[in-house]
Order: sequence, then C-alpha cells, then structure tokens
Amino acid sequence: MGFLFCYTIFARFKKRSQSKLLKMQNKGLIRLFAILFGLVSLYQLSFTFFANKVEKEAKAYANAEAVDSKDGRELARLEKRYKDSVANKEVIAGFTYDDIRDKEMNLGLDLKGGINAILQVSVKDILKGLSNESKNEVFLQALANADEKQKNSQADYLDIFYDEFENASNGSVKLSDPTIFGNKLLRDKIDFNKTNAEVKPILQEEINTSINTAFEVLRSRIDKFGVVQPNIQRIGTSGRIQVELPGAKDIDRVQKLLESTAKLQFWEVYTNADVQNFFLTANAKAAELLKGDAEEATTQKKDSTKSEIDELLEETTDATDAPTQKNLFTYLFPNIAQNQNQISSLVAQAKVADTAKVNSLLKNREIRALLPQNLRYVKFLWDYKAQPSADKTTQLIGLYAIKGNRGGLAPIEGDVIADAKQDYDQLSKPVVSMLMNGVGTKKWAKMTSENVGKFVAVVLDNYVYTAPVVNGAITGGSTQISGGSMTVEEAQDIATVLKAGKLPAPARIIEAEVVGPSLGKEAINASMWSFGLAILLVLVWMVLYYGKAGLYANIALVVNILFIFGILASFNSVLTLPGIAGIILTIGMSVDANVIIFERIKEALNSGKSLFDAVAEGFSTKGALSAIIDANITTLLTGIILYVFGTGPIKGFALTLMIGIGTSLFTAIFITRLFVDGAVTKGANLTFNTNLSKNWFQNINFDFLKKRKIAYVVSGTLILVGLVSIFTIGLKQGVDFKGGRSYVVRFNQPMKANEVASSLKEVLGTAPEVKTYGADNQLKITTVFKIDDKSKEVDEEVQSTLYNGLKPYLSEVSYEQFKPGFEKLGEAQGIMSYMKVDPTIADDIKQSAIWAVLGSLLVVFLYILLRFRKVSFSIGAVAAVFHDVLIVLGIFSIFYKFMPFDMEIGQSFIAAILTVVGYSLNDTVVIFDRIREYSENSKTFTAKLVDKALSSTLGRTINTSLTTMLVMLAIFFFGGDSIKGFMFALIIGVLVGTYSSLFVATPIMFDATKDKEKESKN
Repeated sequence: MGFLFCYTIFARFKKRSQSKLLKMQNKGLIRLFAILFGLVSLYQLSFTFFANKVEKEAKAYANAEAVDSKDGRELARLEKRYKDSVANKEVIAGFTYDDIRDKEMNLGLDLKGGINAILQVSVKDILKGLSNESKNEVFLQALANADEKQKNSQADYLDIFYDEFENASNGSVKLSDPTIFGNKLLRDKIDFNKTNAEVKPILQEEINTSINTAFEVLRSRIDKFGVVQPNIQRIGTSGRIQVELPGAKDIDRVQKLLESTAKLQFWEVYTNADVQNFFLTANAKAAELLKGDAEEATTQKKDSTKSEIDELLEETTDATDAPTQKNLFTYLFPNIAQNQNQISSLVAQAKVADTAKVNSLLKNREIRALLPQNLRYVKFLWDYKAQPSADKTTQLIGLYAIKGNRGGLAPIEGDVIADAKQDYDQLSKPVVSMLMNGVGTKKWAKMTSENVGKFVAVVLDNYVYTAPVVNGAITGGSTQISGGSMTVEEAQDIATVLKAGKLPAPARIIEAEVVGPSLGKEAINASMWSFGLAILLVLVWMVLYYGKAGLYANIALVVNILFIFGILASFNSVLTLPGIAGIILTIGMSVDANVIIFERIKEALNSGKSLFDAVAEGFSTKGALSAIIDANITTLLTGIILYVFGTGPIKGFALTLMIGIGTSLFTAIFITRLFVDGAVTKGANLTFNTNLSKNWFQNINFDFLKKRKIAYVVSGTLILVGLVSIFTIGLKQGVDFKGGRSYVVRFNQPMKANEVASSLKEVLGTAPEVKTYGADNQLKITTVFKIDDKSKEVDEEVQSTLYNGLKPYLSEVSYEQFKPGFEKLGEAQGIMSYMKVDPTIADDIKQSAIWAVLGSLLVVFLYILLRFRKVSFSIGAVAAVFHDVLIVLGIFSIFYKFMPFDMEIGQSFIAAILTVVGYSLNDTVVIFDRIREYSENSKTFTAKLVDKALSSTLGRTINTSLTTMLVMLAIFFFGGDSIKGFMFALIIGVLVGTYSSLFVATPIMFDATKDKEKESKN
C-alpha cells in the first residue's frame, strides 16, 4: 500500500520537524551533501558530453566521405565505420569511446529515433509443437475457436484454449489423449491416465520454458546487433516480450532479426520449365474465378519480364483505356524457359504489394486441383528480398517452387548446423558459411550427389535465400547461404540468428513504434528550445515577484534540474519527450514549494513577527512543510500508478516526475533555506516581494462558498455538454486504443488532407483517416487496412501500398527513401514515424489505462482520508478530480475535429489525465491543509472559516498556476508536434484544476461535512 508508506514517512518527518535538522543546525552537512551530489551529477553528465562530441565528429566524417550526402543509408554506414574505428581509443581520462558510450544518458526513440516493439510469442504454435502437430479434430477446433475469442478478450490464450477444448470435447477426449499431448515427446510427463486438471500445469510449465527460451534467443540476437543500450524485458506471463532499440536506423533489418524463427531447411526445387504449363492452366482458372473483376490497364514501360509474358500470352503491351479481365498473370510474371539455357530455379516474379493476392490464388483449392501428379506437393515460397524493377518504379520479388512432400518435412533441417559465420565468396561478395555436424554432413553429401546439375534451395523461415545449381557432391559438411544482393549486415544477421538458435515458436510484432532519426533530431531541437524558454520564464517571474528571495529559489531550481539529469544519467534511465515534459512539470512543482514557503513567511511578517521567526515558521510543518509534503505525496502516488501501468515513454514521464518530486522537495526545503538563512544571518532585508508585487493578493476576503451554487451550475452545465458530446460525437481513439497503423508522412509541398484521403481510398479499399500534423506539408495517416492479417510480409505490403497511393504527391522519391529509418536529408520526404498496434493488444492497453485512472483515484481517496481523518475531505477531492477529468474529456470530444494538432485518446492522454489528477489534488490538498489548520484553532467549522482559508491561499494558488501555465505554454508552442495534444490536455487540466480546487472540491467538502455550523443567512 503506497499511501500507507507515504503516510508513515510523513509522520516520521513531522515528528522530527522540531529537531535540529529542520532548524538548520546541520547546515554544513547539507551543504557538503549538495556539493558532492552536484559533482557526481556533473561527472555522470560529462560522459554524455564527450559521447556527443565523438558522434558529431562521426557525422562530420560521414558528410565529408559520402558520395551522396543525401543518402541516409550511406551516411549511417560511414558514421558506424568512424565510431568502430575509435571504439577502443581513449577519449578522456583513460575512458575509451565504448566506455563513455555505455555511460551516456539514454535517449528514447522519440528523441533519437529507433524502434520500440512488443513481440507475442505464439502460444498456439507452442501447443501445436507440444502436440507433435496433432491432427485431432477436437484439438484443432479448440485452437481455431481460441483464435477467434482472443481477438476480443484480455485473458491468456492458454486459458481460452482450455475453455474451448472443454466445450469442443464435451468429455469425449482428454488433453492426455495419445493423439494430443500424451505423445512420445511428453511421455515422461503426461500419460493417458492424467486428467485435464493434471495436464494443465504441465503444459503451463512447458509454455513458460518455451517463452524463456524465446527471450534468451532474442536477447542473444540483440546483444550482437550493435545498438547502444538496448532494452529487452518480458511482460508478465502473457508471452509478450518488449524490445527497445533507440538509435536503430535499419528498421527492416531489425524486424527481420526479431521475427526470424531461424527455421533453416534444405529443399530440392522445381525449375521454371517444370511449372510453366501449370501456370498457364492456373491462369485460365484464375480468370474464371476473377470473372467480372476488371481493372483499367495503365501504360507501363516494357521490360524483359513483361515482354516474356506478352510472348507467352501472345498479347500486345500497348496501353489501353479498355478494362481488362484480371487473371493470375495480372499479378504474377512467370519466368519463361524458351530453351535449355533459360532454365532457372526462379519460376516467377511479382510486385511486393501483389504477393498476398498471388498466395491466395495459388492456394485456392480449384487451382491446386490442376497440379499434375509430379507437382502434387509443391510449395511456393518467396525470395527473402525484393529487387527494384528495370524501370525502378516498383519492387519485384522472386517466387520459387519447392519439392514438398506429404509430411511437409525438409530432407535436411537446421538442427544439423554446428556453426555459422559471415564470410566472403570468391568474388568477395558477402555469404554465410555454415558447418554441419556428422549427421548433417552425411545428409548433405547424399542430397548434393543426387542433385548434380539440378537446383537446391536454402530456406530460412519459409523464405528462399539461395537456390543455386549443384555442380558436384559436397562431402565436407560445409555450405553457404548467398544471395545476389546480400549485404554484409544481412549475412551477419543470418549467422547471428543461426548461432543464437531457433525460436521455439514464431514471435510476431503486435505493437511497434518507429521514429526516424530526422524526426528525433527535430524533437531534440524543439524540446531544448521549449525547455530553455520555460526555465527562463520561471526564473524571470520568480525574481519579479519575490525579489532576492526569488533569486535564491532560482538557484535551488537550477540545482534541482542538475540533480534530476544526474540521477537519470547515473541509473541509465531513458529520457523521452514526455520525460522532458515531466522534468518541466517538476520545475513548476519546485516553484510551487518555494511559493508556499515564501507566502507563509510573508504572512508571518505581515502579522508582526521578526524576519528570523517568520523564516523559521515558513520552513516548519506548522507553516508550509505539511502542505508541501501532502501535495507532493499525492502527485507521487499518481506517478507510481503511471509507472506501474504505463509502457515506453509513459514510464519515462512517470520516472522523471517521481525523481523530480524527490529532488524538488530537497532543493526547496534545504537548498533554498541555506541561502535564505545565510541572508538573514548577514542582516539582509528580505521582504519576499518587490515594488511590483508588494500589494498583490493582500487583504483578500472573498465569499467563495456563497458562490458555490453558481459554480455547481456552471460545472454541471460544462460536464453535461461534454457528456452529450462524448455519447454523440465520441472521442478520437488513438491507434494504441483501437488498433491499426499510423504513419506520419512528410512532403515537399503543402498538402490537402481530404484529397490525399480520397487518393488512398483507391489503393486501400477504404478511406483512411488523414489529418495535417504540425506543418502543412506533413500528414498523419491512420488506417486499419489488413490489421488482422498476421503474415510476416503484411507490414511491408501495407507500406508498399501506401507508397503507391502517395506516389503522385512525392517528387522523385524511391520506395527505399520513402520507408522509415535512415535519416532523410535535403527536402525530406517519406515516413517520419510509424506506429502499429494489433487489435488484441489494443484492448489490453485500454483496459490497463482504465485501471490506472481508477486505481489512482482509489489510492488518493484513501491517502486523503488517512491524512485529514474526514470522509468529507476525500469526497471533495475525488469529486473535483472526476469534475476535471470529465471536462477535459468533453473538451477533447468537442474540439478534436477542429484543432490543428492531434487530440487522440491514447496512452499519452491517459498520462496527461493522471497528471491533471495529481496537479488538481496538489492544489486541493494545499487548500485543505490550510482549512484543517484553521479548524484546529476553532471550535466551530463555519463557511467563514473556509472562506478565510481559501482567501489566504489564493495568492499561492494563482502564482503556482501562473508559473505552471508559463512552463506548459512554452512546451506547447515550441515543443514537438507529437506532444502538442498531451500538453493541451495538461493546460486545460491546470486551468480546470485551479478552478475546481476553489469552487468544486472545497464547497463539496463543506457540504459533505456533518459537524459544520450552519451558514448565516446574511
């Protein structure tokens, strides 16, 4: 119970409040601690400084050496070459670049670029493997039903499978049946006498073991990938694994590395001559199946592949405006063998975007029925890599015909590989050299001797990497994987996955966030500007309002920022854009602590006390400390909830918020007092105001409670209007709440969102959601196109389809340049960032968010009840929080269609809502603390007493809200586009929270108090 812990700490702190510590008798110790802590922080941050210096040198080297200074891939390669060359060289004081790189501050992918992915290890495939690929109908039916139920359920797949198995079997078959799990693989653990209840824990243990294996395999691969400070962790027992690779630029390479199961197979293959007659008959049957489905033929340049098809079909390639009947050859370009010299293992090619259509046609039962007896078990597999067409307008991928068999088992599997490494062939081209064990050596020698003059394919994860002709028997147990365009990195990755081992089941990316380095660089620049401006505004305001005392608070504020960054660097914490927002928010909280202290000192001075006594009272628990600690604990509790339920950047925000609370308390209570006490000791005349602010908020006596009925009407009206909008217009749910794909695409010209949406409707089938994102040349495109397709190539297919739909608006941008990842230079065009969320995990994210909000409200309710000992205080505080949340939701519902920035309801919005909860409670608790103080010195609890407490804290309330607003407005206007919606929610929340603490929380608390004295009618 976090609130009990916080309360215990507060109680102990209060008990010691009159001790020498708070009377500042140990100033020397505090001063020493602050100096040492500051030096340690500077030491930790120095690694970041020197690492940045080397990285700037690497960029300068890359720009000087690059043939094409606008080629992001080449620049990334040259930067890596430079960093590798200086990796073991001393940079400063005996530290090499590798040393300081490991100690520098981690930047999240929203500041550095990279990929954050959640992989789902397929429990279904683990179960199928444990059942030895069982064909039991009840088992297969239970798996199929579990797949359907999983789409709309947050339960574990295994639990759903158990329920569906019970329903499908109805007691007729048990899990321990020999045709299911009572097989040879599990005979030592499961026998046919075991009940379903006895089998379940055994299966759970086997699945946990498989997931642990998958985790270790993935970690081994990532460790060899070369990304600085990668992060990989399991998410509970759900079979999900989170991988964060900040700084990764080759996104395709990362995805292949993560999703590769490392299932290596060696197959014999059919040639193009073997299958071309089948393609002809299949083409005719496909035309029947697609009858009536016509398309407008477009003018295309002739290439060798096209002319061969034309010759085969005896048609012309002239452009025509007449609709043409679709058939197999609309999507597939056969590789025709007109003579012996043209025989090849490559049987056809297709556009990447058409591979799904080709797959569906070739798997069609009517088309499969046309296969001759010798091709009965043929398997059609794609090449591992697409190649540009002759005219460079599209990407073509090769198709191979594998000689399958009834059991679907390859003659040689990858478990015979003893070692693998990246190497070079006789032409100095990258290859993967593999060494087989004894069993594999014999099988390989037999297979190659039987296929001299024929083709053999090396298949990895159902993709063909090479299918060369066998010139002679290979008896040494060694072989190679080679591809015509294989890069060194690809060869290294293949060797890595083979050495790391095979995944026990496929791992599919169900959630991914990709941020290009260009957008990350812009985010850093924007955040630095907003950060600097926010600090400057606060520093100036504090001096203008509090004079010399404000200067002391500013010094404490700067020390606070140093401490925060020092702690983040020391613990290798990840700094994200929301994290920077969290730091800036703690600046407001740090200022708030000083404001509360200074206001209490001013009150004491106005009551006639000496400066020495006023300062002592201001820094005591009877003065400001009680309110400060209560307010910060409530914010800390919301930070803890955020950290527990949040993921990725939200955790970063919560972490910096919690660290900031601790450092701001220390600097406000101790560092500021060091300077204030020093000035008092030297006889300085501290007035805690200036000529400008001298008479502000003095002698205020406003009847707040008499206006509460008006406030109830105003608040009720706003909430009602908001609820009507929510239930009619609704809220704009983000991709992370509803599932789908979202792309931020930049163009070199202003774009019209509705026009682009219409164009994309033609290629995507349905119109995506398109909205201007920041500048008028940048769009955010959200689509659910093929989001339920779980095939590995679907992401590439959707991306390629998007490129084709946007091609008319892109000037001379190739598909490779359009894809996310490498830095986009010059007139940057293409995908700047990308997010994908599978519908199954979207439901989980939404549910976690709801629990986060409800959990924070419950914890805060209990904490306030514990601190103030009255239910009415908790009721007032929680009612105000509900009020604030509902109004923010209503505003987002009403205005999301009109605002020029994203107002999506997603994880970031939930973080904003919880921050609003914390801020609103911060305000409310400070007021409640003053009400409690006044009520302890009064025999009756009256409206006059409450109004007096509200009036006395009004200066602090407005001052704190104003400084916080200055900070957030600076971030809103000068921060990155990705954070505008988040900051807008905070701005509205601060305004509404300030209002509700005065006109909602306190009046409701007063009305709910049973032992109050009735109001006077006058």
